[in-house]
Amino acid sequence: MAQTESSTSDTLLVGVAGSQPFVFPSNSDSEGIAVEIWEELAAKKNWVFTYQYFDQVEHALSDLSQNKVDVVVGPISITSTRLENMRFSQPFYNSSLSIVSRNEELSFWKKIEPFFSLQLVIAVGIFLFILAIVGTLLWLAERKNSPDQFPKEPVNGIGNGMWLAIVTMSTVGYGDKAPVTLWGRIITGTWILTSLIFATSMVAGIASTLTINSMGTSTILHIEELSQKKAGTLMNSPAVNFLKENKAKAVESSSLQEAMDKLLAKEVEAVVFDRPQLLYYTKQNHPENLYIAKAEYFKQGYGFAFPVESDLIYEVNRALLELSENQEIEKIINGYLDKDE
Repeated sequence: MAQTESSTSDTLLVGVAGSQPFVFPSNSDSEGIAVEIWEELAAKKNWVFTYQYFDQVEHALSDLSQNKVDVVVGPISITSTRLENMRFSQPFYNSSLSIVSRNEELSFWKKIEPFFSLQLVIAVGIFLFILAIVGTLLWLAERKNSPDQFPKEPVNGIGNGMWLAIVTMSTVGYGDKAPVTLWGRIITGTWILTSLIFATSMVAGIASTLTINSMGTSTILHIEELSQKKAGTLMNSPAVNFLKENKAKAVESSSLQEAMDKLLAKEVEAVVFDRPQLLYYTKQNHPENLYIAKAEYFKQGYGFAFPVESDLIYEVNRALLELSENQEIEKIINGYLDKDE
């Protein structure tokens, strides 16, 4: 348990910040993974300490950089940016970012929404533009030798050229239009070869979209699926930059509960945050319609943070190694988290 002696020159001031299950509020019956590990190693060293609780990790680290606390305990991500202003112990837990999303049937609109997307409109526009070019080339090649099929009027002539390009690409081949000149046949032959690849890819893409959206759910399995979509996370979390790098729209919250509430209210498509916290949340709340994806990203270690000139780091690292070798850290973690399979 936390020691409560009044602060003296020999008493360490320990900042506590982070989320469950690594840190719990000061009035909670539970202490948390990080706090229990700290107390185990402090007991080995016979250190006297007092706790100071912070509502956010960044607030605790700000005080640490000003030497207002001696160490910060919690799920503190060890990053190169933070290393510029502080030092870390070796990791006591290796974490990663994961995605939790709703697991429910897609609505009718969600199933057809991809067919009204800007990307599809652009693709159709490009396709029509290519057809217009092919139709124009066929008209220019055929209008003199085959005026009955390709009239001299540009609108009718190019329109017939586009019609020939369409039926050729679709392999329907009505036979009502056919090139008679050498250049017309060269253009048509080139278009046939080109459209074989183009049409196959287009049809496969449409079929894939239809299949996935008619049979799928709202579950997000990979970060690529969040491109251009809203995803919740916590303020100042490494997940914020991770989402932006993957073209997702980060919606920041002050707590995991707030982020999950937004997910359940369908304000965001998923929540991206540290995997152990997501596992703990689902274990405690047993939500039936939420799913944590197996994919893991941005793997990182959790450690204790110290001021740059701290002389505690060596002793803390040695104690952490001893606790790890004796499997005491594993026992503490297993008391809060089920094994992640």
